[in-house]
Amino acid sequence: MNSVFLKRLPLAERWRLAAEADGLARLAETGAIRVPRVLGEGADDSDAWLELERLDLCSPDAASDARMGEALARLHAATGTAFGLDRDNAIGAAPQPNAPSGDWVEFFRERRLGYQLGLAARNGHVGPIQERGRRLLEALPAFFSGHHPRPSLLHGDLWGGNRAMLADGTPVVFDPAVYYGDREADVAMTRLFGGFGPRFYSAYHAAWPVDAGAAARSDLYNLYHVLNHLNIFGGGYRAQAEALIARLLSVAG
Repeated sequence: MNSVFLKRLPLAERWRLAAEADGLARLAETGAIRVPRVLGEGADDSDAWLELERLDLCSPDAASDARMGEALARLHAATGTAFGLDRDNAIGAAPQPNAPSGDWVEFFRERRLGYQLGLAARNGHVGPIQERGRRLLEALPAFFSGHHPRPSLLHGDLWGGNRAMLADGTPVVFDPAVYYGDREADVAMTRLFGGFGPRFYSAYHAAWPVDAGAAARSDLYNLYHVLNHLNIFGGGYRAQAEALIARLLSVAG
């Protein structure tokens, strides 16, 4: 009998496992990139569970990095009719609202940065981070001059810990937080904590170059994840968030 990978959470958090199963299914449906197959999900009186295909994973090498870049570009070619998703899901341990919008700047302002800043205020992170955060929300259009993204299907939480390779070099991704958004948001997160080599970027950009201004938008998109880490893990991320906001405000002018 083949072994499986079983994830369990308290019953009250069953929605997170259901959202993960949905995200893996959406990624698999594109045929662009390998993910663990969903084998089943359910619950008992106290816990919820998600049963996944168990894969023998290896650390990626340079050749797999290149294949990963090509696969990610193919994934991003799967597009939707609006930004967001027809259901909410989770980004790590936190809820991720996805109510669809036809306007990417509005979506990112309201469902991403604005939402995380609101959580930060409720968690006691007030003062300059909120005042400067509000200024950044007002300045968002400055980052999108000449950039008109399609609603690409995103992995949504694409840091180095959420990817690997099989023994034959096939790239694999898991633990998604999928939605339709600017493909640059996925590429940006690959840089936040490292773990992706130069051949990944060369292959991605050869398949689908990014637009001018992507470097500043990379900081903007990664601010979402830094704020999320601040809200989950606490004040150690506050200085990083404040530095990113200050840098982005200087770029916006």
